[in-house]
Amino acid sequence: MVKTYNRIEKIKGSIAQIRAEGVKLGELAQVKMRDGRSSLAEVISFDGDKVTLQIYTGTKGVSTGDSIRFLGKPMQVACGDALLGRVFNGSGVPMDSGPEVMSEKVEIGGPSFNPTKRIIPKRMIKTNIPLIDMFNSLVRSQKIPIFSIPGEPYNELLARIASQTDADIIILGGMGLKFDDYAFFHQYFSKTGAMEKTTMFIHLASDPVVECLLVPDMALAVAEKFAVQNKNVLCLLTDMTAFSDSLKEISISMEKVPSNRGYPGSLYSDLAARYEKAVDIEGSGSITIIAVTTMPGNDVTHPVPDNTGYITEGQFYLHGGVINPFGSLSRLKQQVMGKVTRKDHSDLANAMIRLYADAKKARDRESMGFRLSNWDQKLLAYARKFETRMMDLEVNLDIEQQLDLGWTILAECFDRHEVGLKAEWITKYGKWKGKAA
Repeated sequence: MVKTYNRIEKIKGSIAQIRAEGVKLGELAQVKMRDGRSSLAEVISFDGDKVTLQIYTGTKGVSTGDSIRFLGKPMQVACGDALLGRVFNGSGVPMDSGPEVMSEKVEIGGPSFNPTKRIIPKRMIKTNIPLIDMFNSLVRSQKIPIFSIPGEPYNELLARIASQTDADIIILGGMGLKFDDYAFFHQYFSKTGAMEKTTMFIHLASDPVVECLLVPDMALAVAEKFAVQNKNVLCLLTDMTAFSDSLKEISISMEKVPSNRGYPGSLYSDLAARYEKAVDIEGSGSITIIAVTTMPGNDVTHPVPDNTGYITEGQFYLHGGVINPFGSLSRLKQQVMGKVTRKDHSDLANAMIRLYADAKKARDRESMGFRLSNWDQKLLAYARKFETRMMDLEVNLDIEQQLDLGWTILAECFDRHEVGLKAEWITKYGKWKGKAA
């Protein structure tokens, strides 16, 4: 039964409060304004008959005498192949001048997939980026953030990963994006041919803050629908700090008691509810989540990256335009390194990172004016080759080519007995002249 009320008791930020009975948490309502405009709203809390609504377009133009009609259903998003190649805003409305999608609709913000139907992740996602594939392999159904700071090319990295993977479906959830960032994604996916398998949900920085909260839920609801249809879905979310800031703003409007740095005490649960949508479904598809988390002041103890680190399965640190090999970690890489990939993968990657760490120490000695040994000189030469040929994000190589390149760099910089690798691997894969170890 549709219920209509004509009295709003309180308006603050994007929040409105009314007296109503028989409504449910998450139920949609339509706010009809006196100037003829209307907006959707959602029930976000209630205490007896005191109901708090979140108005999607904000409360500008809303007055206490406007009418509110409850629709008896939660927020839904259209699903299906008709979404591919399309762009929608934070309310699910097309923003690409295309028609409204008249497909099956599903509720957003539902529970995570049944744990009994999940399988252990063991399928590698190839990105052709050495600092990911070779040193921190990405695994299908993994949830992993990119920790970075504003100004770093994290959106460019997301776009490259998306266009170079073999995912069946790509879903981009953009939160708080500048128009330039949105235009970049659209142009890049169109140029690389990835747009035909991509759906974008975009919240621009100028859009109502409430829509920012809807973007990841809509993106993940669509991802789940594709995943149960035997599709491997790559879900890209940028930026989860903007999402968290929106939670903070709404929480302040509701006059909730703030937690660390003003964020709501539910921040961990709010983030986990989204990240836990990542899944590899037995006998069907999968959802892999890569999400950008910008760190204000490059502070990893900030509440957003701090909580994220407890939820996700590793992280990529993007700093200075490259993925930092020391701060980055994929906790699922052992599921595929040397099992799905070549047998020497794990040992070679570990040896190269160890030598690069030694090279960083040699650089410190050089900067302090110490006399450098022949070994230090070898390490410095190795570091230059490693950074240019492996760390540069423009490098585009298959995993087999990456492994061969790793052996080539070692052979160019060190003698075979200096790299600390098994004689078996050196004999089979090494690039030194001659076979003796």
